Amino acid sequence: MRATQCTPATTRSGPWRIRTRSPRRTGATRDARRLAVRTIRGWLCAFIVLLAATKAPSQVIIIPPRPPIPPPRPIPIPRPIPRPPQFEIDRVDVHARVRDQVARVQVEQIFRNTDHRVVEAQFLFPLPPGAAITGLTLMVDGKEIPGKLLKKDEARRIYEQIVRKHRDPALLEYVGRDLYQTSVFPVPPGKQRRVELRYTHLLSAQDGLIDFVLPVGTAKHTGRPIKRLTLELAIETTQPLKTVYSPSHDVSVKRPDEHRALVTLTLHDVAAPDDVRVLFGVKEGLLGAHLLSYRPQRDADGYFLLLVAPDIHQADRTPTAKTIVFVIDRSGSMSGTKIQQAREALKFVLQRLNRRSEKHPGDLFNIVAYDAQVESFRPELQRADDKTIAQALAFVDGIHAGGSTNIDGALKTAFGMLHDTGRPSYVVFLTDGLPTVGEQNEMRITENSRQANRVKARLFAFGVGFDVNSRLLDRLARAHGGVSLYVRPNENIEEHVARLYNRIAAPVMTDVALRFEFDGQKDTEPPPVYRVYPKPVPDLFRGEQLVVVGRYRRPGAARVVMTGRIAGEEQRFAFPVRFEDLSRDDSHSFVETLWAVRRIGEIIDELDLHGHNQELVDELVRLALKHGIVTPYTSFLAN
Repeated sequence: MRATQCTPATTRSGPWRIRTRSPRRTGATRDARRLAVRTIRGWLCAFIVLLAATKAPSQVIIIPPRPPIPPPRPIPIPRPIPRPPQFEIDRVDVHARVRDQVARVQVEQIFRNTDHRVVEAQFLFPLPPGAAITGLTLMVDGKEIPGKLLKKDEARRIYEQIVRKHRDPALLEYVGRDLYQTSVFPVPPGKQRRVELRYTHLLSAQDGLIDFVLPVGTAKHTGRPIKRLTLELAIETTQPLKTVYSPSHDVSVKRPDEHRALVTLTLHDVAAPDDVRVLFGVKEGLLGAHLLSYRPQRDADGYFLLLVAPDIHQADRTPTAKTIVFVIDRSGSMSGTKIQQAREALKFVLQRLNRRSEKHPGDLFNIVAYDAQVESFRPELQRADDKTIAQALAFVDGIHAGGSTNIDGALKTAFGMLHDTGRPSYVVFLTDGLPTVGEQNEMRITENSRQANRVKARLFAFGVGFDVNSRLLDRLARAHGGVSLYVRPNENIEEHVARLYNRIAAPVMTDVALRFEFDGQKDTEPPPVYRVYPKPVPDLFRGEQLVVVGRYRRPGAARVVMTGRIAGEEQRFAFPVRFEDLSRDDSHSFVETLWAVRRIGEIIDELDLHGHNQELVDELVRLALKHGIVTPYTSFLAN
């Protein structure tokens, strides 16, 4: 009788091989079988032994194979990560000259290559809203290379062609929300390149103060500090200067006479600076109306800029009853400090609503809180009194962050509550994110809200943080005659909301309309004034100034008639103005550029809303190239 033994093998027949041997001739076959059973490892071996015993008088011993030793893993060789090009922003020098409300600004950016190789330097920076770029110059070893405005694709193509030839170009591109990018190549090792940028800007005025803003908080867009930043601001006014000060920086102010001031500022190692603001006022204020016109050719229509701030006092009047709907984002991205600040801001405004009394009918209000779902404080508007305000404060305490963002549904709900056209109505909209549920197309969201707004309510949009869809908020504000404001994550939302509410708490003039009357004008003639912006004309608040631009066909003397409602009563104001027949110089040429900026903005909105229209695109490009305006379709190139 032979015994069968299984041992591991490496033959091609498999990992096991069969080894047989003959038992001793002692007649102890049964004892050998019992010994084998006792040494079997596990029930599987016992089963095989029984199976083998039924076929032949033999013994089976299972010897498990050793686990194979895995081969060593290949050790990955780390690939070197290419080091980003090293350059520094050596200096940013700003020279600005302001006459009354018109600023002409030149920004010089000096890049230094600190690397051992040739690099391309790029710098992102914002401009004030509404600023119009008028020129770009690249300085190479003392030689000026002026810039030329081209179509965006053409400018980028030429720039890349020049880069491949290692020549010296500079490119200025619009990247969104008044943010621009300068690209300069090549910057040789240890060398400098200087880029000069020029723009004009109509400064805003409120409460008799003119506000100059320089958005130098640009390092957050590049991650590179500015070694030195300087500002030299020369102010000249027709009326005597009253005050000049900066709420943001410790500036130096020199006053050579009562009509002029020189403001200077120097900052070192600028990593994340605040925007520089300089406020100045004149003794006479900015009350009344003032028109500037520009007509370089008699055979072409002219351009005009109208500044209106009627002297309306409401000290002895009952505050105008108004309606406010607060729309607050409670999605998950608002969690933490944001939602806490938003709640406090909302409480601040609620406690300052005009309550119902014998002398005042009381403001109407409601609250819309939204995430993926839209929830209202009450199904209908509530009249402000002690009871409703207390209930609203309790509702605000229960607002917590979580979920997605349904902006379209929230706005349609808010505007759907407004029905009374006889009182001023406002929607205060606060969000920190992008629409993620419901309608997400920004143009359709804007159009849906426009259709839901049946009472011409003004919308004030607050964007919180850096990830806000600013294009959407800007469009919403323009579509509803309001403004869009932006709050950084580390700023106090409550302060910004409170500042806004202090403006709209007492609307001075609502349902504002402008009319231009010319002597001897016939009804059969085309309107002497056309393409006037903004449209519709927004309400006026205390201390606010209305800025209107447009084109005119007919020169000469005229009257501007402003009508509106003050404390519910119809009012009419008339101001004499004169439209130039032919401008003697280019001192008011900026008026043409300001109008072109508004017209281009209107065309972009039309394209976004209704899709591509080659005729509108051609008009946009023609205006941009003529007036030197950088748009999504055009870029400056210096080569």
